[in-house]
Amino acid sequence: MRASGAVTRSTLRQQIADALRDEVLAGRLQPGREFTVKQIAEQYGVSATPVREALFDLSAQGLLESDQHRGFRVYEFTVADYRAMVEARSLVMDGVIREVFTGPPPAQAPHQAALVSVRRRAEEASRAARGGDLDILIGYDLRFWRELGALVGNSYITDFLHRLRVQAWVFAVPYLRGDADVREWLWNGHPELVAAITHRDRAALLSAVEDYNSHALSWAARLEAGDPAPPGQAPGPDRPDLPADPARPKP
Repeated sequence: MRASGAVTRSTLRQQIADALRDEVLAGRLQPGREFTVKQIAEQYGVSATPVREALFDLSAQGLLESDQHRGFRVYEFTVADYRAMVEARSLVMDGVIREVFTGPPPAQAPHQAALVSVRRRAEEASRAARGGDLDILIGYDLRFWRELGALVGNSYITDFLHRLRVQAWVFAVPYLRGDADVREWLWNGHPELVAAITHRDRAALLSAVEDYNSHALSWAARLEAGDPAPPGQAPGPDRPDLPADPARPKP
């Protein structure tokens, strides 16, 4: 990992954690994949200390499991885990929706400028979903929900929901990569949700969120029925043994 200037250990730790998180999200580090601190350190050409710290950070986020003797492995979420994620975010979103309608009207709300950015994210995420482009969708979808959640002004809620969505994508991507009907199962209602918030249309907002959660649960039911194939059997692009570049551009 090369840098144009001095890089602190904390920054290096974050760069490695971000890079590995992206590899897991993209499905290039598959669930169940095992690796050691030494392997990652050699891959990136850095010392073991920031790598170890980064891996423990990802373990704390629920993306990796650590084993004293075998190193680390990508956590294998189940369909039941995924259902629980959807249920948890649904319960929290109920409170978020109430918060949306307790503030000032849109014309006076301080977050109107922020909605412009959120709307752009929504359009890009929806376009990627309709096109079946997972690599583009994941980045925009996560940013969309994070920026939308920030409008509420509670960083604890925002962080919690972000963590759930990252975990949900980690579970979903290996299945979606090999699914011929992937576009059918990628939710694309981001613009409608933003429009409902902009116009303070409570019924439309509730409908959009319900559609979002129902879409996810329907997909989970499809997985339980055995369609599509489990990740290990799904066709997909060749995946490197370990990530090669920790500094890829993001949407």
